[in-house]
Order: sequence, then structure tokens, then C-alpha cells
Amino acid sequence: GIGTMTYIRANGEFAALGHSISDVDTGEQLAISKGELYDARILSVQKGAAGNPGELRGIIDYDKSHILGEITANTGNGIMGKLAEQKQTTLNRTLYTMGMKQEIQTGEAQILCDVGNGIQTYRIEITEIDWNARDSNKSFMIHVVDERLMERTGGIVQGMSGSPIIQDGKLVGAVTHVLVNDPTKGYGVFIE
Repeated sequence: GIGTMTYIRANGEFAALGHSISDVDTGEQLAISKGELYDARILSVQKGAAGNPGELRGIIDYDKSHILGEITANTGNGIMGKLAEQKQTTLNRTLYTMGMKQEIQTGEAQILCDVGNGIQTYRIEITEIDWNARDSNKSFMIHVVDERLMERTGGIVQGMSGSPIIQDGKLVGAVTHVLVNDPTKGYGVFIE
């Protein structure tokens, strides 16, 4: 399926999704020993609306030549792996410092995501922070305020999970879930 890569370390290790890959029927985290990461091309967006989370729609070319890397773990906070050696120099990357959870504050922030027009920066607000959340995928709440993203997606849609959250120039988290009854709002996981 389509999800968003959150970060790539200098050594090629990556994380994506911000939540586990789970069984669609039971919601249980799948036991995955390995897998492949591919580039996806977003073709359209089904806008989110109250009661309908919306989604990014695209294609993935599963030819071996399009493998970006290997998935080595499916954790509660996302998938992890390593980029293929030859892909590490071809991706456009921006260096961010990791922000610790105690540095996050309510207020302005940004998410990075591709909703069919390349990776763009969109304005959000961090509205609530739960320092000791029982569900780490719901450590803080975000609200989309960027009119361009609202126009294109209606807020947060499926496929945006893993979108990096930047505050004060630091990578502080990743998008994990949308509120089904209000797609302008969702949750994030602390990057640490």
C-alpha cells in the first residue's frame, strides 16, 4: 500500500508510516520478517470528509529495478529498513536535527508530504500533547491549517501516515492517524 517515508538517516536506515502494518480485518500488527520498499506515484486524491478519511491513490511499479530498499521490521511506530546502496545518493534529502519530545510545544508546525505535486511543506498546528500517552501513536494532536492542503485533500488522508512533522526547524514527529469525523485533525507520534 501507499504510505509516507518519515526519515532517512545518513547511513541509509529509514522509517516510514508512523504506525505498524496491521491486518485489515483484525487490526493486529502483522509479523513481517522482510519486505521491499518501492517508490509510489500519486495519481489522484480522494478528499477526506466527515465519516470518510479519504486516501492518496497511486501506482507502484513492482519491477525489481524500482526497489528503493529493504523493510526489516514492522514495529508499533512504523516500518524500518535500509535503502539500497545505489538509491542512497539519488533521493533528494534535507538534513534535520531530531527534536526530543520535551522540545515539542503547542503551536505552529509543518508537515512534509507528496499529495500528487511533489514533496511540499504544509502548515499545521500542534494542538495537544500527551507526554505519557498509552498509545504512542497518539502522542500529540495536529490540526491542518494550510489552505492548499485543505483544497487538495480536505486535511489528512490515508497514505499520509508517516509524513514528517517539523517544528522550529527540527524533525519532531510523524503523522499517524486521521480523525474520521474531522479529517482536518489527526495524531502524531514523537520522532524519538
